[in-house]
Amino acid sequence: MSIRRLLSSDAAAFRSLRLAGLRESASAFGSSYEEECDMPLSTTEARLAPDSGRIVFGAFDGDQLVGIVGLARETALKVRHKAFVYAMYVAEPHRGRGLGRRLMEQVLACAATLDGVLRMTISVTAGNAEAVGLYESLGFMEFGREPDSMIVDGRFYDEIMMSRALAVMPPAGTD
Repeated sequence: MSIRRLLSSDAAAFRSLRLAGLRESASAFGSSYEEECDMPLSTTEARLAPDSGRIVFGAFDGDQLVGIVGLARETALKVRHKAFVYAMYVAEPHRGRGLGRRLMEQVLACAATLDGVLRMTISVTAGNAEAVGLYESLGFMEFGREPDSMIVDGRFYDEIMMSRALAVMPPAGTD
């Protein structure tokens, strides 16, 4: 298995895996298959472009993309010290092999190289014990929970917000 940053040329593989994830694990994502299935490939290509403000890593088994995770930095001046993880997904046949951990470690290492980024956030659907356990083992801690955050197939799901420091944070209230 290899992990590398995805490029615009990976858009078709990314889109295929992303749509599979949205179908298979609908309650794990804020987006839906219905919203993304008709999106033009050019939109995905633009999101993977180096100047998009997003960084997406892919895990490959040979030439097959089997896992993805995205990283984006907050853009507003007061919150630019934060980046967030999104679109984390490993195809079912490849789970249980540490691939999710390797993807998350790659994202954390990348975020640590972004000038001024001190904190990472991620959200996860309550009840997804495997994902929560992985994120906690990587130093993320729950800081909040949004009740009834999503409705999928008529069922409500809570969302857990998690955060971790990337570097030593200055004490609160200091400049």
